Amino acid sequence: MGSTWKTGGFAALALIAVVGCGPATSAAAKPMTPAGELQSRWWTWAASEPEKTNPVADEDGSSCARNQPDDVWFLAGTFGGSVKRACTVPEGRPLVFPVVNSFGDGLDCLEFMEDAEGTAILDGQPIESEVYTGDTITVEALDGNAVTGEREHFTTTGCGLWVRMPAPGLGGHILQISGRSGDLSVDVEYRLTVEERPKDSDGRLTDQAQALIGTPTDAVLAALRTGLL
Repeated sequence: MGSTWKTGGFAALALIAVVGCGPATSAAAKPMTPAGELQSRWWTWAASEPEKTNPVADEDGSSCARNQPDDVWFLAGTFGGSVKRACTVPEGRPLVFPVVNSFGDGLDCLEFMEDAEGTAILDGQPIESEVYTGDTITVEALDGNAVTGEREHFTTTGCGLWVRMPAPGLGGHILQISGRSGDLSVDVEYRLTVEERPKDSDGRLTDQAQALIGTPTDAVLAALRTGLL
């Protein structure tokens, strides 16, 4: 039996099928699009922690840094309902998150996207979201994770409204996300603090900071500017 998952809000997840039913319905094999790669990475990230430390189940932002990649910073929402979180983000990290999203088979995505809607607002300014109607994705879930509940690797179809934005400036920011599809409704507020990377006495980034951020960040920023990501 296949599974269908929906997420709303910033990066919020709501279980539609029963956990433990098995992997989601496999999508037909075809080349993965950039949107598919992005969704694959985010869903794998979301399925990498149990509920206690899962960024999606996080009630105050204390788990927002769990398993973050070096090139972007993923944000997460809830399993439904409203939440407020505080999160510290390293300087220079582009932000990636879904406003509302789902995975399942192609028909599931068609139904989900019929009335999917939502907004993302950073410091009072709306951010345009991208519409992904259905892309092949692969998800690597760990045992006991809060999304599928079991260790599995599967291919499915991902869809939703997504935001990819350049790194915000140093200091504090307020990001508000509201997403809805069907009976799923999620509202999330993030109080983001972007911290400067540590520098040595000569004003250069320390080796530790360079290792933390890595060169992929520059590539992602360039891709964001050119529309390739």
